[in-house]
Amino acid sequence: MFKTIFTPSRANALRLGIAFILGCFWISCQQQPQTGATNCDYVNFQTPGEVQAAGVQMIKLREGYRVWTKRFGNSPIKVLLLHGGPAMTHEYMECFESFFPPAGIEFYEYDQLGSYYSDQPNNDSLWAVQRFVEEVEQVRQALGLNKDNFYLLGNSWGGMLAMEYALKYQANLKGLLICNMTADFYKYEAYNAQLRRQMRPSLLDTLSAYESKGDYHNPEYQNLVFAEYYTKHLCRLPEWPEAAMRSLKHANLHVYEYMQGPSEFVPGGILKGWTVWDRLPELTVPTLTVGAKYDTMNPQEMEEMSKLVKNGRYLYCPNGSHLAMWDDQKVFMAGVIDFIKDVHNGEFSTN
Repeated sequence: MFKTIFTPSRANALRLGIAFILGCFWISCQQQPQTGATNCDYVNFQTPGEVQAAGVQMIKLREGYRVWTKRFGNSPIKVLLLHGGPAMTHEYMECFESFFPPAGIEFYEYDQLGSYYSDQPNNDSLWAVQRFVEEVEQVRQALGLNKDNFYLLGNSWGGMLAMEYALKYQANLKGLLICNMTADFYKYEAYNAQLRRQMRPSLLDTLSAYESKGDYHNPEYQNLVFAEYYTKHLCRLPEWPEAAMRSLKHANLHVYEYMQGPSEFVPGGILKGWTVWDRLPELTVPTLTVGAKYDTMNPQEMEEMSKLVKNGRYLYCPNGSHLAMWDDQKVFMAGVIDFIKDVHNGEFSTN
């Protein structure tokens, strides 16, 4: 054991150290300019139960299955993220972790039923659009989100699900964000066919040879689709983010193929023929649609959708593709955050 000897210089140093710590604490707890929350408020939260697990909460559905959610932050603005696929994972949306916390936005990552971190039952009757709508509503209720704070952001299939949810439950929403998803499956098919026709003839012949045999899982076919299509229209970064690759690795291919079809080029699952295009005028909640120049969805359709809803705004990502949240990140994130803040502050205006 030893005894600390306090000299005048030590005492002054101690006072300066305490002042420095308190100053850092004050700086870290400054008020967020647009949300009214402080940084200290933002990290001060607990999920249900005595044992805390970094914001992770498994939510039990009425069917008895459980879905995975993870909370980030504590704020009057709350965003639920809906991933694509179907049956991809939240992982490719982890980029929001770099942007929403500094903006003071509370948000929730979420793996839908059938996805990697949630239960994956072997029951095809569960993979229905309206059942997923009811799943989102159960998640909303469990998380305590309501019309005064709840923003729903969906990408790709998640955008489709967000539209369907809003058409039934928009009274629960503060704002809706439809990212890189058209409101009509036939339009999606047609635009994909248009993009495919831009490929070189020899590649098209090779792809067609595999497709005519139904050999969609052949590694050569999958590698060609990835190298020649995904890298141009899904994510244009020279090296795909680790989170996106992890999400691909964890995809539930059975659910994906059952709902979407065996390939981006051969849409033929239960979603074939889906459309809510004519119902878009029913949406009155403030809505942001996001399109991108190189997307698998026609960006002109995304702009048109923003005009068909009652209170729409359009965000265009000139360097982005289907994952514009990654390959046109600054434009995407700035536009998304501006929309959310404008709605929250009562300053929202349409295009």
